[in-house]
Amino acid sequence: MLTETAPVVLMSSVVAPEKPTSNTMGPKEVELILVKEQNGVQFTSTTLVAPAPTQTHPSGEEERETWGKKIDFLLSVIGFAVDLANVWRFPYLCYKNGGGAFLVPYLFFMVIAGMPLFYMELALGQYNREGAAGVWKICPIFKGVGFTVILISLYVGFYYNVIISWALFYLFSSFTSELPWVHCNNTWNSPNCSDWADNSSVGDIYKATPAQEYFERGVLHIQDSNGIDDLGRPRWQLTSCLGVVIVLLYFSLWKGVKTSGKVVWITATMPYVVLTVLLLRGVTLPGAIDGIKAYLSVDFLRLCDAKVWIEAATQICFSLGVGFGVLIAFSSYNKFSNNCYRDAIITSSINSLTSFFSGFVVFSFLGYMSHKHNVALDKVARDGAGLVFVIYPEAIATLPGSSVWAVIFFIMLLTLGIDSAMGGMESVITGLIDEFKFLHKHRELFTLFIVVSTFLISLFCVTNGGMYVFTLLDHFAAGTSILFGVLIEAIGIAWCVVSQCNRFMVCVSFATFNPPNYGSYTFPPWANMVGWCLAMSSMAMVPLYAIYKLCTLPGKFCDRLAYAITPETEHHLVDNGEVRQYTLHHWMVV
Repeated sequence: MLTETAPVVLMSSVVAPEKPTSNTMGPKEVELILVKEQNGVQFTSTTLVAPAPTQTHPSGEEERETWGKKIDFLLSVIGFAVDLANVWRFPYLCYKNGGGAFLVPYLFFMVIAGMPLFYMELALGQYNREGAAGVWKICPIFKGVGFTVILISLYVGFYYNVIISWALFYLFSSFTSELPWVHCNNTWNSPNCSDWADNSSVGDIYKATPAQEYFERGVLHIQDSNGIDDLGRPRWQLTSCLGVVIVLLYFSLWKGVKTSGKVVWITATMPYVVLTVLLLRGVTLPGAIDGIKAYLSVDFLRLCDAKVWIEAATQICFSLGVGFGVLIAFSSYNKFSNNCYRDAIITSSINSLTSFFSGFVVFSFLGYMSHKHNVALDKVARDGAGLVFVIYPEAIATLPGSSVWAVIFFIMLLTLGIDSAMGGMESVITGLIDEFKFLHKHRELFTLFIVVSTFLISLFCVTNGGMYVFTLLDHFAAGTSILFGVLIEAIGIAWCVVSQCNRFMVCVSFATFNPPNYGSYTFPPWANMVGWCLAMSSMAMVPLYAIYKLCTLPGKFCDRLAYAITPETEHHLVDNGEVRQYTLHHWMVV
């Protein structure tokens, strides 16, 4: 995607003379420079075998750090892509949209859009060896999309870390002989609290289970808020949990990939161990097989519904994690010769298989809940936070040794969330320190600044009305804007050869937009305006930077445009009037 496929016109290799070293017994330093010309563009690569531990560029700058091991990179990518949505989103979509038939549009969009975009971002970062903004030296006018994805990752961090803090709060609450979401006799319960067994009357909509009230009233304390304009103060329990999450993130990221690459050995592998254990337990429960059958039941008539295809396309985009700048950041620490094509196939396939596998775990327990309370499966099946913080904890509470199972489950949620949050933070940190080089020497302090800033904004989400802020951020921070960012990335790389799927998803996202809501609560107009301003603030980076670039470059408009669309390494050709983008041959090749 990043290089032309035309035949090689010229290839030469030059071996530089051996450089004297102080260690006469060690290996000699040899520099091998390969120069390859394709369609008038020269590419160079350098390999150094140096006796000294510190490698430097010819300019005197320190060599970019790389992953300690190849597996560190693979686990980091898998850990980022496999997140909470794999557990609470995909299984429900599959059940709702025709069961096994949903795999048809899902796999279709994975092949024509998901994998190509995934590979494109890995290749883009590895080839340029810079973060989300710096990689656009290949086409400077599109550099704004780099800042777009950095802002999106930053915005997501404002509320994603709160989910992890909820999981941590539940984990601490699980170290007890009786789980706190079992009965209705707690101080936070309302008169509407009722067990499932008594919750089958016509007035169901006015009833709430102990697990539901524990989440909303015991953890969030949403009953003490009248809406987004009545937030209250941050609750110290959730604030403490959020602080622990921030500390974990900081010490996982402060030294770069050398530390984060080791953390993912636990955070990326633990969910698979726990999911397997939960599946082995789940399939032994009564009603589990019925739940799994409902998950896999095939209804091909659902494929005639356009909404099914739309949800499959958007799920692929969000599930693989393209458009956040994380894949670019992670791959920028690879060696130049790394086989990123193979990595893209392996990691994207593992991500999709994990989503499918987690469905068996989820629906074995949902089938059990349906059987236990003698209600239809669609009464208990839901997606989002309600699944992992209400339905699943309630199911676990009915098992022998429920506290142990609860601890295991919430440890899984923690590990699923932590490495995804690490990826988002790394996108912001790498993207900005690569753009502003002076930050390289102060990575520890800059990382501290980013995580503390994220913590301060996240405090709005741990107030009494924090769930309303959380819902608003979740709805606007990474919805339409991330699809827009992916579209611009594809245009910047492939010019007019843009996947129809990308344009389709962006248009559908705008056309099918619905204002956010939480239960029966409807957000006021000003809150929706704030949400749209948040979404537009990231998308606006694309036109704003393009205008800035065209206004600051020298010469007439045609000359400025030529500089803006030509890779920085070829600006000397523009100086000589050789602009290949202005030739018919270039576009015929494209």
